[in-house]
Amino acid sequence: MSICIGIVSPGAMGSALGRAWRRGGARVVATTAGRSPRTGQLAGAAGLELLPDLDAVVATAQIVVSVTPPDRAVDAAGRIATAAQRAGATPLVADLNATSPATVQRIATEVLAPAGLELVDGAISGPPPRDGARTIVYLSGREAGRLAALDGPGIDARVVGDRPGPASAVKMCTASVYKGFTALLVQALLTAQAHHSVDVVLADLADVFDGIDEWAARRLAMAASKSDRWVGEMREIAATQGAAGVRPELFEAMAQVWAMVAATPLARPTPEEATRDRPIADVLAELAPGWHATTV
Repeated sequence: MSICIGIVSPGAMGSALGRAWRRGGARVVATTAGRSPRTGQLAGAAGLELLPDLDAVVATAQIVVSVTPPDRAVDAAGRIATAAQRAGATPLVADLNATSPATVQRIATEVLAPAGLELVDGAISGPPPRDGARTIVYLSGREAGRLAALDGPGIDARVVGDRPGPASAVKMCTASVYKGFTALLVQALLTAQAHHSVDVVLADLADVFDGIDEWAARRLAMAASKSDRWVGEMREIAATQGAAGVRPELFEAMAQVWAMVAATPLARPTPEEATRDRPIADVLAELAPGWHATTV
């Protein structure tokens, strides 16, 4: 009998991971109760088996995978723990959210352990596993090998530790570079636009960042479509850096950048809609309105 995996929050990434594990032979269940029509469409397109509620998912699955925005990770773990206690179930819980090691430890010890649940700390690197794209999933924890052993086309699972924390630490470090760079690009190009020099700036940057004049517009549009959830991620990065003895102010400011992006017209399309090609001038025009007005 194949293993059953439950997906909590089957958005774009969660649904794509579920589809990969389903193609690898697992039964994959989820619920879209209380979620948006878009989530229902994504889960349906991925072929996930939809159950009526989270209680049913937790009672059915041997492994429950949480893929939520960072600022909802603790709440999601709490709902999983409560559902498990109601069902008398003890699934392995994998938290694949972009959170700090401290948040992961809190989830493991304060939220899941009292319900008798074991945590696997996980971190996702790369796009969803579809159309040949490879997704790296870093894992740590005593039971990390169980998740790493799952067959999922396009998923490259890597165990990096035997306790919760190391996988999330990797995510916080890599995301600080990838998303921090994109925030710098937002700031630089908006400033260049004010000085009527966007083309010159992109041409100069192209000497180091090959093809940036071709991919900058799409990168900014895609980032804007996810910017509301990146605010919390920047705060988790700041907390991780502060705990390591590194100054946290840089990524506290990055949270401000993404909060401002989230308040602009460029943030309104879904990630699926943001993939269309557009001129950089159009993208920057939608970033500009209200840019100076929003604070967090």
